[in-house]
Amino acid sequence: MPIYEYQCNACEHQFEQLQKLSDEPLKTCPSCEKDELKKLISAGGFRFKGDGWYETDFKTGSKKNIAGESSSSSSD
Repeated sequence: MPIYEYQCNACEHQFEQLQKLSDEPLKTCPSCEKDELKKLISAGGFRFKGDGWYETDFKTGSKKNIAGESSSSSSD
């Protein structure tokens, strides 16, 4: 599910809201309760729930723990 950022044009309150892609954009500010919300353009954020998507899901052999390995290249 994407996390959207909103800002109120009336009171400038900013917040994030977890919404489905099919949900209508919010219109009413939770702070001042005016219908002045604007959806902001920002980097996409997602929250994954449940099991799955582990570091080792699609890695084989010695590449299973890339996050724990240090860089083996040296600079001259």
